Amino acid sequence: LATVSINGNLSMVYYQDFVLEGFEGGLETQALLFAVFLTLYMVTVLGNLTMTVVITLDGRLHSPMYFFLKNLSFLDLCYSSVIAPNALANFFSPSKVITFAGCATQLFFFSLLVTTEGFLLGVMAYDRFMAICSPLHYPVTMCHSACTRLVLGSYCGGCLNSVVQTTFTFRLPFCSSNRINHFFCDVPPLLQLACGNTTINKLLLFGICGLIIMGVALVILISYGYITVTILRMRSAAGRRKVFSTCGPHMTSVALFFGTVFVMYAQPGAIESMEQGKVVSVFYTLVIPMLNPLIYSLRNKDVQEALQRLGQKHMEPG
Repeated sequence: LATVSINGNLSMVYYQDFVLEGFEGGLETQALLFAVFLTLYMVTVLGNLTMTVVITLDGRLHSPMYFFLKNLSFLDLCYSSVIAPNALANFFSPSKVITFAGCATQLFFFSLLVTTEGFLLGVMAYDRFMAICSPLHYPVTMCHSACTRLVLGSYCGGCLNSVVQTTFTFRLPFCSSNRINHFFCDVPPLLQLACGNTTINKLLLFGICGLIIMGVALVILISYGYITVTILRMRSAAGRRKVFSTCGPHMTSVALFFGTVFVMYAQPGAIESMEQGKVVSVFYTLVIPMLNPLIYSLRNKDVQEALQRLGQKHMEPG
């Protein structure tokens, strides 16, 4: 809605749509950004679909670690798809319009999937802790039903945060403008458009996101603390290398994901610095989902061998 003056009287005008302003620049800049976004998104889709298919089809990868990795690939594919197609369409769109309902829907699913991924990274750290520090109890503790419950719990946590953020954001009156200074609907740029009191929204954003980040980070740090102690006690150099090869990719993903999410959502200056926010958002909406399949496959012999087996199977005649 907007407040306008007609003959000295205040009247309320309701916006039916938002405008996603995206990135500044002329036609050449927009074309370059379109090419970058399209390349990142295509590689993201190809990489995560490949990981999902390989883990599903190869029986040797039907273990808890790869079950979680398949879910991670699914989340990366989904939340990049919530953002990228609409962003690509807007690069050459004269209007760049998104409806009120469309904006709310995009925010809901993006928040749901990103928060779920944060919880899932914590679950994956716990899985590595159980596999390395308690191998005898691992098959029982991390049975299929337990893994399924952990994934569903991650989705429930993501859904709860998404419902809170979306509900409180779209209860605000948007009367200063309908032009969102971003390339997708997110809480910080939407709060800039609100003409009501956003104190509660900011507290919810920083409080809940900060709590999630700190909680998951604590689980990861404790898990890898025990893992490090276990590695140092190993006498076999080959055993230590194998542990590092399975834990290294996960730690890389954790550092990339939580580093960018913290910069965007868990520090007070995030609301005001939208230009920085756009760059950071590109990183965790497209770059990280693109990198994750590469991170988990380049140094993982099991995945590489599964890819080779799948390739040889399809090349066989008949």
